Formats: sequence, structure tokens, C-alpha cells
Amino acid sequence: MTEIELSAHAHVTDDELNALFAASWPGDHSPIDFARIHARSLTWVIARLDDELVGYVNVATDGGSHAFLLDTTVHPDQRLRGLGRQLVIEAIEDAQARGAAWLHVDYEPHLEGFYRSCGFGPTAAGLLRLN
Repeated sequence: MTEIELSAHAHVTDDELNALFAASWPGDHSPIDFARIHARSLTWVIARLDDELVGYVNVATDGGSHAFLLDTTVHPDQRLRGLGRQLVIEAIEDAQARGAAWLHVDYEPHLEGFYRSCGFGPTAAGLLRLN
């Protein structure tokens, strides 16, 4: 069995990311220009199995001490094997190495156990949908 390789701040194309998101979020994904997103990111982490992109997480930044974990995505064929947690842990380590002091994450209630297993604690937060 081939091992999955994780890479922080690595080259990845819009086509690869859009294919991953389409497979992971069927019916809920429209093509995205990830270059625009990565231009504002502190880092991102990708996972490849052979040459296929099977995982991704982004870390946006306020340009100061705060960073924000976004879009944790694992291909459906690779779920429930610990890859999501590996992506998040790698993102945490890389964000810290790049100077972030705080890493925030928002999640739906059913994901609380997952994010707690990655080291996140609960916090009160507000959210306003703008579209």
C-alpha cells in the first residue's frame, strides 16, 4: 500500500482542488479560484496518494497573530482513516512555525469531537451569513 504524503504550502492546481471539493461536497461546490485564496493564506496543507490529491486544509490569516483553519477536506475514499486529523495537525504546526499565536476554527456540532481530538477547545463565537 502506498503511503499518503502531506505537504505544507505546496504547489497544487485549481483543477486538482476543485476536483477534490466536487468529490467531497457533491452538489455544494462551484469552481473556486484558489490562487486568490492562497494569496491571503498563511499556509495550506495538501495530501497526495501517489499523484492524486486526497486531502486539503487552508489556514487564512489576519496578518498578525491570528490564523483561521478553513476547508478541511478529505476525499470520500480516504475518510475515517485519520487523514483529516493529520492534515489539521500539520496545519497547526506549520501555522505556529510561520508565527501564528492563535488558531481559530468554526465547525458544525457533529465535528466537535474531531476538532477536540486535534487539540481545539470550545469557545463562544458569532457568525453572520452575508449571502
